[in-house]
Amino acid sequence: MFWRLSFSRKRSFNSLSEEEILALAIASEEEDARIYLAYADGLRDNAPASAKVFEDMAEVEQSHRNMLISQFRQRFGERIPLIRREHVSGFYERQPDWLVKNLPLDTIRAQAEAMEAQAFRFYTEATKRVGDASTRALLGDLALAEQGHSDIAAMLEEKHVPENVKSAEDENAHRQFVLTYVQPGLAGLMDGSVSTLAPIFAAAFATGDTWSTFLIGLSASVGAGISMGFTEAAHDDGKISGRGSPVKRGLASGIMTAVGGLGHALPYLIPDFWTATAIAAIVVFVELWAIAFIQNRYMETPFLRAVFQVVLGGSLVLAAGILIGNS
Repeated sequence: MFWRLSFSRKRSFNSLSEEEILALAIASEEEDARIYLAYADGLRDNAPASAKVFEDMAEVEQSHRNMLISQFRQRFGERIPLIRREHVSGFYERQPDWLVKNLPLDTIRAQAEAMEAQAFRFYTEATKRVGDASTRALLGDLALAEQGHSDIAAMLEEKHVPENVKSAEDENAHRQFVLTYVQPGLAGLMDGSVSTLAPIFAAAFATGDTWSTFLIGLSASVGAGISMGFTEAAHDDGKISGRGSPVKRGLASGIMTAVGGLGHALPYLIPDFWTATAIAAIVVFVELWAIAFIQNRYMETPFLRAVFQVVLGGSLVLAAGILIGNS
C-alpha cells in the first residue's frame, strides 16, 4: 500500500522524449477538437450560432493535429505512441464528453478560454524540450496559434454570432435555466416552506415536545419532497413545453420542497421548546423573504406583490398552526 502511494505511475513531463511530446500534442489536439464538438452538440438546439463557432474551432484543432502528424511522420514514422494528458504527472486534464454537455453558455465560453490558455502553456514548455529545428518551429507556431485562439474565437463569434444573436442566445439560456431549475425549485420551496408551517407549529404547541415535533416535520418535509418531485417529473416531459429534462425539474422541485420544510423542522432538535420555536420562527421569516426575493429576481414578480403573496400568506399559515396547536 505504501509503495502505491509513494510511487506515481505517471510520467514526469521532463522525462518525455521528443517523439512522446509530439504524440502527446497530437492526442491533446484530438481531445480538444472532440470537446469543442461536444460543446457544439450541446448548444445546437438552443444556441445554434454559438454551436457553429465551436464547430469551426474544432476544425482549427483538427488542422493543428494534422500538422503535428505530418511532422511526426517525417521524423519518427507511422506508429504514434499512445500517450495522453492523464499519463503525464502535473499535466492539465480535460473533462470527459458527458460532463461538458448541458453546461450554461457562459460556463462553456469560460472553459474554452481556459483550454486555450492551457494549450499555450503546454506548447511553450514543449518548445523548450525539443532540439530539432523544424519541430521547435512547429511547436512555437502552435503556441502562438493557441495564444491567438481568443482572437480566432472572437472573429468566429463576430462572424456567426452578431451582438443581437448573442443577446438572444444568452436570453434563451437564461430562460431555459429559469424553466428547468428556478421555476420548479421555487414551486418546491414555496410548497415545502408554507405547507409544512401549520402541521409543524401545530404539533409543537400541541405536544410541547421538541423531538416529536422534529419527527413530524422531518416526515412531512421528506414526504412532500418525494411527492412534489415525482409530480413535477411525471406531469410534463418537457418536449413540447420546452421546460427541459423532467428528471432535472423533478430533482429541483423535490429537493427544494424538502429543504423548505426542513428549514423550520431542524431547530426542534434543540431540547428547549421556546429556544427551538424562536429559532424556527426566525428561519420561517428568512425563508419567506428569500422566496419573495427569488420571485422578484427570476420570475419578474413585483417585489411588493411577492411580499404580499408569500410573506403575508405564510404568516397566516403560521398563525393558523399555532392557534390549532393551542386549541
